[in-house]
Amino acid sequence: MKPTTEPITITRGQGGQVEVEGVLDSFAAEVLRRAGFLFEPTLRGHWIRLPFDLGRDWENEHATWAAGMLTAARYPVRLDPDLRADVPEQAPPPGASRPPAMTALLPGAAQAADPHSRRSDYPHPYGQRTRPPSR
Repeated sequence: MKPTTEPITITRGQGGQVEVEGVLDSFAAEVLRRAGFLFEPTLRGHWIRLPFDLGRDWENEHATWAAGMLTAARYPVRLDPDLRADVPEQAPPPGASRPPAMTALLPGAAQAADPHSRRSDYPHPYGQRTRPPSR
């Protein structure tokens, strides 16, 4: 499917409702449906909108998601700046406060790190020994 050159516009209407205007093909319509938009029949076509009374944050999140998916599919999209969902703050990458490795917490871990230690001294996780017992 070849996207049109006319942008798909996602705006907040005068009554506070989130609406979509523009020429849509079947793929763009399906993306909008997956984002939660409703297609209401009118005399001149369809009124494409999000459900009412679900909160501005929900509307912003779904409108931003729809715009992102349509943009990724190379459709020209114009999203009202009022509808942009806030990007969550990213936590700083973990630094020196990382917990020690789990092997250091196991009993006998220092001996297990020694290549000359006897591995047969450690029980197998399923109750089997790593070598048969000596006779």
